Formats: sequence, structure tokens, C-alpha cells
Amino acid sequence: SSNPSKPFGRFPLIGAICAGCIIIVWFMLLFSIFNQSSPAAQVEVVSSNIENLSNIDSGKVGGVVSIIDSKRNLRLVPYDQSQLLPLPPRYELEENFVDPPPMQEIERNMTLYLTTLHKKLGDIAGPTATGLQAWETFLDVTKSMPMVWDEQNKYRFPKPRNDDSIFVSLGTYRDPYCPMTIKSLYASAKFPEKVFVGLFQQNCFGPKCRTGVLVGGKVEDAGPDPDCYVEFCKSEEGINSNACNNGHIRLFNVNESESLGPYMARYLGAKFYRGEQYYLQIDSHSEFVHAWDEKLIKMVEDAPAEKPVISTYPPDSTQNWKDTIGFRMCDSDFATAQIEKQIIRLGSSIAFDHEIPAVAKYAPFVAAGFFFSPASFLHEVPFDPFLPYIFMGEEISMSARLWTSGYDIFSPTVNVLNHYYVRRHYPKFWETVNRFFKRPIHNDIMEVILNRVKCMLGYPESKPEMIYPNSVLYRMEEWGLGKKRSFSRYMEMVGIDTLSKKVTPNQWCHKGEWPEIAMPYQLTNKPKPARLL
Repeated sequence: SSNPSKPFGRFPLIGAICAGCIIIVWFMLLFSIFNQSSPAAQVEVVSSNIENLSNIDSGKVGGVVSIIDSKRNLRLVPYDQSQLLPLPPRYELEENFVDPPPMQEIERNMTLYLTTLHKKLGDIAGPTATGLQAWETFLDVTKSMPMVWDEQNKYRFPKPRNDDSIFVSLGTYRDPYCPMTIKSLYASAKFPEKVFVGLFQQNCFGPKCRTGVLVGGKVEDAGPDPDCYVEFCKSEEGINSNACNNGHIRLFNVNESESLGPYMARYLGAKFYRGEQYYLQIDSHSEFVHAWDEKLIKMVEDAPAEKPVISTYPPDSTQNWKDTIGFRMCDSDFATAQIEKQIIRLGSSIAFDHEIPAVAKYAPFVAAGFFFSPASFLHEVPFDPFLPYIFMGEEISMSARLWTSGYDIFSPTVNVLNHYYVRRHYPKFWETVNRFFKRPIHNDIMEVILNRVKCMLGYPESKPEMIYPNSVLYRMEEWGLGKKRSFSRYMEMVGIDTLSKKVTPNQWCHKGEWPEIAMPYQLTNKPKPARLL
């Protein structure tokens, strides 16, 4: 007979199994209740989901992604990029703007840097010098000097004022047109007292200089280059502006043999910024229309975007250019010359519109010789300090960096400046580089460094694992693409495919329309900024 106190007495093994099942079910029930009620558990699930989403190529419109559902099962589901929520920035601390380093400190540091680098490069100069040696020497000195100073001063960035002031970045290389440019800049400004120039003057100061390549390939001895600062300050325009006496011209002289190319001139010249509201970058062979400053500020204020940039290749000085329909550059192509390594080159600019538009039209690219924007870009999209000696690649890389960082590019409504494009026989910086190294080395150096630009732009032949030396990519993420918008979407918008080396004409730009990809960033009711005059 069975024992009533032992319900499974007759079948002890079955009893044990059933008891075990009851215990397991009980624990699973408790775990389910805890998992649904615990905020920490919910956060863990959501965090896992976000982590998976954050690793997606944000440029893709469709695809699949793995997620953890409410039952903690791993599933593959389709996603649409437009439905993804933007992730909040991580570890982002609110920065306190403080006074920048004194000008004397900047001048001292820059002088020490260029003098030291010049000496180190001079030590390797000669018939056996290589582009790789030049790069490694540049990298070592730059890491140990300006990078240390930039790290120390990264929170000493002046807060931009709200007074319509303009910082003009003017890098000049042995340019006799430079005095003309500054004279026109101040004489044509409606508010010259609000114009501040960072003049990074790279000259041969004598006593013995050399010309550029003349007719027949000759190079001859020459006297010192015209001093842009001196010529302007003693001119009628300089005296009337009082810019030389009130510190509005911030001058830094560089010997031509110390020149590191136009892009590095912009990086170093930007260190003379002192909190002006706007930033204007120009070449040193330009002339301006009357009230160019007021007109550019209005274009930025009226442009239907949060952070507009006004830019184009200005018309040639021989054209009818003053206050005419603004030029716009819409297209690009891959360079075919062997020396340029298939870098993306921007096409020429023309007046696509039939009449002067009321507001600036959307554009795909910025031009290094003219762009105007809120000066906040200097802090948000700073110049890359590891691009010496390059001449090509600057514009497409800056265009991509600006757009992916939340800036929108526009062409000017009217032309406010011109450009002297034909300047044959004047000295070029790569000629000085070759002379200094005592051999034709500039192209070799540029071939090494262009890999940094091409890697950022997604060239398959310049993937990180394929680049030698890998040091070319040193800290590239700090001066690379922005995090606010997708790079692949930018390349799709501007019609560039670095894999196939093909480009598609940007018909939206030709027609003066907003591209569909940029429509989410258009502001329909942009508030007018308040000013402290």
C-alpha cells in the first residue's frame, strides 16, 4: 500500500523529475517578472539594441540589423535609415570658452616650430632624400611641438563674438598681388573697422632670391619679394583704415624655404583668430566689390540652413564680375595626371542662374580660394595639421568634413570678389621645396601624404591596411569626417564614386535646386540673429 505522506512513494524517480521541473518553472517565472519590471534590465536591452544600430553604415537606406526583442531573442529585421533615431553624443562635456593664448606666445611657438623643422629637414636634404624621410621628419617634429601646444590650449578657444566682425585668413606665397588684395579688402568694406586679417606671409626676404620658371624653363636671380604688410600700411588705403596701428593686421612672416604649402598656411594662420563672428578665407590675388562684408553676412543670414558656408571659385579678373550673378561650381572629376593619383578635382564655376537669386543656392563643394562662414567652424572642423606640401585634395576633403559636421554649402547670390588666375612665371611653393631639398622631391612627398586624404574619402586603394607608412594616418580620426551626417550620403549627393572612379553630373546644382538628400536640413523659418553692435 502507498504512504499518503509520500505522494510519489511508488515512483520515486518520476517524483524527483517532476519536483525538479516545478522548481525550474518557478525560477523562470521569477526571472521573467524581474526582467519586465527592472529598469536596469530594460536599459540593458535598449543599450544592446543601440549598440547594434550604431555600427550600421549610416549611409545605407535599407538593409538588415540584428536586434534583441522583448523575449530576448536575437532577430534579423529590415531597417530604414530615415527611421533611426540619432544617438546622443557620448562623454561630451560642455566646454568653457576662455581667453586664447597671447599673440606673443603663438608667435614664439610658431617660430620655434618652423625653425626646428627647417633644421631637421635640412639635415636630410640632398640627392638621396626621399619623400618618406621628409614625412617622418615632419611628423616627429609636429607631434613633439604644435601637437603638444594644441593639446594644452584646446580649451583656450575664444568664444565667437556677435558683432558682425570678420576674421580674414590670408596666406600669401611670394605674391606681388597681395598688397592689392588687402587694399581692396579694406577700401571696399562697408565696415572696415570690423575686418581683422591674419596675414601669413611666406616670402623671400633676400638678399638673393630666385624667380619662378620663366620662358624657356629659365630661373634667374631676383631681389626680395614685395612686403605685403609694409606696402599696405604705407598706402592710402592702409592709412585711412588705420588697420596697421590698431592691430587689425596680425602679421607672421615665414621664409620661403620654410613654407609647408597652402593648407599648412591655413592651419597655422588660423591661430591668429581672436573671436571674430565670421571667417573669410581668400587667396592673396583678389579684388572686392563695395560692401562685400555686408553682402556676405546677409547671404549667410538668409541661407535656409543652421550653419551655412558661402563658397565658389570667383570669376576671373578679366570678366565682368562686380555684383553679377553668383558663380556656382557643381561638378567634379577624377584627376588623370599620374602625379595627382586620381584625387578628386572640382570643376569650374559659372553663373547657372538666369537672374540674381533672392537667397543663396545649395552647392556641393567649397573652394579653398574663397569661403565665408560662421567662425565656429574653426573649432568644430579644425584644419588638419598633418597635410603638409599638398596642393590637390584640400577642397574635396574640407567639403566632406564640413557637410558631415552639420554645415551646408551655398554659392553666393552675387559675385563679391574676383581672382587673378593666370600668374605664369611667378614662383610656386613646390619649386622652393625642390630647391631646398636639392632634388625634385615635392611630388614624392605629396604621393605619401595624399594617402591620408584618399583614405578619409574611401578610396579602396588607400584602405588603412594598404597604406605605407601607416604613420600617414596618425590621429586621423580627430581631423576626419564629422559625426552628424553620413559620409556615404554626401558622396551620393555630390555624385562621386571612389570605387569605380566615376562621377555623375549634379543636375540639382545646375538647376539651383536643393538635393533630396539634404532636404532634412533645410530651414523653412530661419530666425534672424540678434546682434550686439
